[in-house]
Amino acid sequence: MRRICLSVPAILAISILGCASLQEDLGSILDKEGEGPLDETTVIAGIKEALRVGTENTVLFTSRPDGYLGNKLIHIVIPDQLESAAEILRQIGLGGEVDKLEVGMNRAAELAAAEAREVFWSAITGMTVSDAFGILNGGDTSATEYFHDRTYTVLHTRFHPIVRRKIDEIHLSRVYGRIAGAYNTLPRTGTSPLVDLDEYVTEKALAGLFTVLAQEERKIRQDPLARTTDLLRRVFGS
Repeated sequence: MRRICLSVPAILAISILGCASLQEDLGSILDKEGEGPLDETTVIAGIKEALRVGTENTVLFTSRPDGYLGNKLIHIVIPDQLESAAEILRQIGLGGEVDKLEVGMNRAAELAAAEAREVFWSAITGMTVSDAFGILNGGDTSATEYFHDRTYTVLHTRFHPIVRRKIDEIHLSRVYGRIAGAYNTLPRTGTSPLVDLDEYVTEKALAGLFTVLAQEERKIRQDPLARTTDLLRRVFGS
């Protein structure tokens, strides 16, 4: 009978695969074509590779044209404070202004999303052994939570001026001003609440970014087709 020796890190790596994976051929998981058992270095490299693939896909999907505008999951809509105003303005023929505002907000988010690549990579290279095994043995979105904790503030700092420049470039504040002004002229509607567009779009852009990142993480953990490198297949696959 073939003997299989499991190191402690290897056992930790196996635990995330679940009971179903334990029923698979352990030899194919830990000793693929003579590569030997998974050691700590291999597991950590696999985690970093997964994060690299996941974050690159996330930035690619969100920073391209219609990355936000065409994705119902992260599409940035009119602020809640202006929702009733938008409905009224559409009824009186000012729907085009509302649409300009919505499209412009999403375009600003798409432009800013490219900034995330460098910030995510810095978080990956600075990862400790403890961080890596915490992600490996955590839940389906533990890597996303890791990135959120370590990059949100930096990303906000980088996103905000880009969003502001884009809003200025396409005169979005002027569009918002026309909407607010038109709304305020309507009888018995009161005054429309002020919205900081720069901050609103920045926060929504970041929320969308991490939503897509969580999707990418789940794919790598759950879908063999998403494991696009040998290292990913070895660490996460069976």
